[in-house]
Amino acid sequence: MDEAALHESWVNAWRALGVASPSEALLDELLAAHCEAHRAYHTLQHLGECLALLHARRDRPAQHPAEVALALWFHDAVYDVHRQDNEQRSADWARRVMLESGIASDAADRVHALIIATRHDAQPEDADAQLLVDIDLAILGATPERFAEYERQIRIEYLHVPADVFEAKRREILAGFLARDPLYLTGPMRARFEEAARANLSRAIKR
Repeated sequence: MDEAALHESWVNAWRALGVASPSEALLDELLAAHCEAHRAYHTLQHLGECLALLHARRDRPAQHPAEVALALWFHDAVYDVHRQDNEQRSADWARRVMLESGIASDAADRVHALIIATRHDAQPEDADAQLLVDIDLAILGATPERFAEYERQIRIEYLHVPADVFEAKRREILAGFLARDPLYLTGPMRARFEEAARANLSRAIKR
C-alpha cells in the first residue's frame, strides 16, 4: 500500500464507525512509529500488506471490518523487542484513542481484544479475531522470496541476540506454528496460504 492508500484506509475506518478520524497528528505518530530505526519487519510494509489483505476480502468480509482495520493499524503501534507487553500497550493505546474520539466502549473493547489476539499464544474463537490473526500470519504463506526477506528482517530486529540462541528460539517458534492444524482458521485464508506456509516453515526449520 502506498501513502495515499494507507491514508484512505485510515479515514474510511473511522468514517465507518460513525466519527471523524482523529487529528492528522495521530496518523503521523502511527506512521512514524512503524518507521522506527529498530524495526525491520514490523514496518509500514507489514501494515500495508495486512490492510491490503483485509480490503481484498470481498468473499467473506469481517463482521466488524472497521474495527478489524483499526486493530491492524494499532497491533504493532508499540514494538520493542526488549519488552513483553507490546500488544498490551498497543491495545491500550487503541482503546484510549477510540474512547476519546467518541467510539462506544463495546467497540473499543472489541478492538482491544483483537490486538491482544496477535500475541498468538492461543487460537481465537471469535470470527473477527480469527480473520485478524490469519492476516497477521499471512506472511508465513508468502512466496519463498518474501518469506526469506521476512526471515532476514526478523533477524535484524534481534541482532542483539547471539546467533545460536536466536536460531534455537526461532526454530521453536516456527515449529509451534507448523504444529497447528489448521494453521489458518478462516477458510479462504487457509485455501490461499496453508500449503505454502507449511512448505516455508518446514524449509526454515530444517535450515
